[in-house]
Amino acid sequence: MKKILFIDRDGTILQEPYINYQIDNIKKMLFYPKVIFFLSKIIYKFDYQLVMVSNQDGLGTDKFPEKNFFIIQNHLLKILKTEGIQFFAIHIDRSFPDDNVTTRKPGVGMLLDYFNKKIYNLSESFVIGDRITDVLLAKNLGCKAIWINQYNNFSYKNIIKSHINLDSLKNIISLKTDNWKDIYEFFYHKNEKNIYKQFQYTRTTYETDIKININLYGNGNAQIHTKLGFLNHLLEQLFFHSNMDIELYAQGDINVDEHHTIEDIAIALGESINQQLINKKIGIDRYGFFSIPMDDSISTVVLDLGGRSYLCWNVKFFREKIGQISTEMFFHFFNSFAYSAKCNIYIFSKGTNEHHKIESIFKAFAKALKMALNRNNSSIISSTKGLL
Repeated sequence: MKKILFIDRDGTILQEPYINYQIDNIKKMLFYPKVIFFLSKIIYKFDYQLVMVSNQDGLGTDKFPEKNFFIIQNHLLKILKTEGIQFFAIHIDRSFPDDNVTTRKPGVGMLLDYFNKKIYNLSESFVIGDRITDVLLAKNLGCKAIWINQYNNFSYKNIIKSHINLDSLKNIISLKTDNWKDIYEFFYHKNEKNIYKQFQYTRTTYETDIKININLYGNGNAQIHTKLGFLNHLLEQLFFHSNMDIELYAQGDINVDEHHTIEDIAIALGESINQQLINKKIGIDRYGFFSIPMDDSISTVVLDLGGRSYLCWNVKFFREKIGQISTEMFFHFFNSFAYSAKCNIYIFSKGTNEHHKIESIFKAFAKALKMALNRNNSSIISSTKGLL
C-alpha cells in the first residue's frame, strides 16, 4: 500500500510572507531554507509519494487572479522536478475561510480517494505543514502530522480564536520543528530498520556454495554452519560482538582442505556488507578501531570503510594449525574480506596462546566494524571528497 506525504505549499515549501500570507507575486517566491536538499533526500531514500494540499484564499477572484498563482506554481514545480521532486497529485482549494466548505483544510473533501485502504496506508502517512489546520487535517485523515514553524504567529492566533486544545493533538503531532533537516532525520530514524533490513547473498562456485542472510544492525544472533568447528566459533564471536545478525550456510570441498571454504566465506561476507553500503554510506562513522585483551594475548584492529582495499597483517603464529584451520588461512581470510568489502584493515596481535590470539583478533575486528558502521546524525558522507 502507498504511503503519502501530504505537503502544504506556503510556509512549508515556500516561505510565507507576513503581509497578506499570499504568494501572489514572483518577487515573493522564496524557498523555505534547505527544503529542496532535504526533501529530495527523503524522496530518494524512503518509500513515500508526495501530494500537495494547499488552501489558496479566493484563487480565481479579482483579489487573487489565477494568472498570478500559476506563474509561481508552474515555476515552482519545474524547479522541484529538476531535483527529482515530483508530486503524485496536487489539490488546491480556492475558498475563503468563511465559506466553511469541506474541501478546505482541515476538511478532507478534496482527499476522499485516499481513504481507499486497499491502495493507501494512511496510518503510516504524514501531513507536513505550518498551520494548525495541517495538524487537524492529519487528524481527520487518520495519519500523523509534522508541524513546521510551531511559533508561527498567524497559526497561534487561529488556535486561540478556535479554542483548540493542543494537548488533544499530542498523539497526532510526531514532530515540531522549524527546519527541514529535522524532518529528514525524523524519517531517517523512523525508517532506519527498513533501510538496513536483512540482506540475502549467495555465492556459488565449483568449489563452494555459500548462502548468507545478514542484518548489519541486529542483536548479535548468529547461526553458522561451515563444517569447520573452529571457524564456526570465530564467526560466532565476530557477529556476537558486532551486533550483526547472520545465518550462514557453507558447503565446501573440505575433503581437499579448508582453503576454498574459508576464502569464499570471507569474500561473501565482504561483498554482502559492501553491497548494502553502496548507496547508504551517508551518516556512517566510517572508521573503527579497537583493542581486545584475552589473558596472555592482546590484539588491535583498525579499519576504514573508505572504498579501497588493503590489509596490514602484523601477526605471527607458532603453530601450523588451530583446530582444523591452518594458521596461514587467517591472513587469507582478512585479506579476502578487505578486498571484497573494499576497506583498509590493520591488524596487530601478540601473545603466547595461539587460540587466544586469533580469538582476540576476531573480537577486536567485530568491535571495530561495529564502530565503523555506526549510524550518526550526519546527513553527509564522512569524506571531504563527498564520496566513498
